[in-house]
Amino acid sequence: MLKEFQEFALKGNVVDMAVGIVIGGAFGTIVKSLVADVIMPPIGMVIGGIDFSSLVITLREASEGVEAVTINYGTFINNVIAFLIVAWALFIVIKGMNNLRKKEEEAPAEPPAPPKQEVLLEEIRDLLKAR
Repeated sequence: MLKEFQEFALKGNVVDMAVGIVIGGAFGTIVKSLVADVIMPPIGMVIGGIDFSSLVITLREASEGVEAVTINYGTFINNVIAFLIVAWALFIVIKGMNNLRKKEEEAPAEPPAPPKQEVLLEEIRDLLKAR
């Protein structure tokens, strides 16, 4: 069983998937920063200086030792925008990869070289015709 697990874990697909997950997590952090620190401030300024992350609906005010209960819809808006950016970036990458594949498929393959015997026979035929 240990040997089977080792074969499974060391397959190329599993390793590729693990690398993709790690890179995806790092990419997610970059996108969150892009949305929170670069995109949302100008949008908030355009619509009147609103910081989306501070948009909340308070269900219960904070009282002695009890935190306030809020619906943080501004954070949700930030996350939706982050998702849309990630989805768009993936769409562009996949579209580019598909275009490259199409170009490879459309390129006509060179016909294989004829066998050496056939070439020699053609040469003999041409010499006989020339006589």
